[in-house]
Amino acid sequence: MERDMQNNPKKGKVSKKKRQMRKLIVAVVVILLALIMIPVAFLWSKYDKMPKVVINDKEVKINELTPETEKAMEGYKNIALFGLDNRSMGTLERGNSDTIIVVSINEKSGEIKMASVYRDTYLDIDENMFRKANAAYANGGPKQAIDMLNKNLDLNITDYVSVDFSALVEAVDLLGGIEIDKIEPSEAKWLNAYVTDTIKNTGYDDYVDYVSAGENVHLNGIQATAYARIRYVGLDYGRTERQRKVITKMFEKAKQCDLSTLNKMMDEMLPQISTSLSPTEMLGLASGVTKYHMGENTGFPFDKESGDVGSLGDMVIPLDLEKNVVELHKFLYANEEYTPSQTVKDLSATIHANTGY
Repeated sequence: MERDMQNNPKKGKVSKKKRQMRKLIVAVVVILLALIMIPVAFLWSKYDKMPKVVINDKEVKINELTPETEKAMEGYKNIALFGLDNRSMGTLERGNSDTIIVVSINEKSGEIKMASVYRDTYLDIDENMFRKANAAYANGGPKQAIDMLNKNLDLNITDYVSVDFSALVEAVDLLGGIEIDKIEPSEAKWLNAYVTDTIKNTGYDDYVDYVSAGENVHLNGIQATAYARIRYVGLDYGRTERQRKVITKMFEKAKQCDLSTLNKMMDEMLPQISTSLSPTEMLGLASGVTKYHMGENTGFPFDKESGDVGSLGDMVIPLDLEKNVVELHKFLYANEEYTPSQTVKDLSATIHANTGY
């Protein structure tokens, strides 16, 4: 990757190759804008552009939760958002979900919270199959990935959105770019390193200036995508934080856009998104247009260690999964009385036995 630092971003035609962007930003903006902020009739006219996958809610695995936990989760719409590195496969039904975000929408207050699950987190992705969390989607598609989140985190997710990332550059540019409050020197270095690679992977035909460190830095589409791809400053923890930062900035900017701009964004993005949301569910989200706002965001697990786990290699290991899930429920649902299910307790004990942490 250091070699990219030697190449200036170039003007010139670049053929559209495998668009393997590893970010979930497009999906988040679509679900929070196209599915929430657009007038009902307009949204309905766009629905057919989205690939749909039907998931039977009754077949989704949800742990046996206490009545108190179920009550605390009432009034929230939880959606799993997956970003896949599989453009070459021509499908959004398989592939490692290199980005995993749980979006929780408080339907009463309109607050939207995001929790990134680190892709290398050591979790049970099936029946006593402990692997990196991102392998669940590759093994069984969105259904298994949803089951994995519900099983390990005591969630009740039944819907998902998966995305191809090639539309991100144009989406940011249609918004007129975004402002990042502060970019550190180390981030600027790697951002510029990723610019050339991002141009090649998106087929974008333009010249892009280098970015300098500082405060209130304006980023165009290529620059914002490169910024969100940085892995070498703060590892995946820093990368997911930058993703959520870009998502928030895009959301704030898009709320000020006119219908024509949002229409262009949807025409570009919706065909590259797969979802299980029905028209009725989308219309339900759309009804709360005036109250939606971005709340806090975080990464999961909170307390963690990085280490090798046998032949599986380097993992993000939850230091006591049970305690981490307690903190997650406090964050998402302000639930101070949450009691982990027996399933989560058993998984926590197994992770400790398997890893020593």
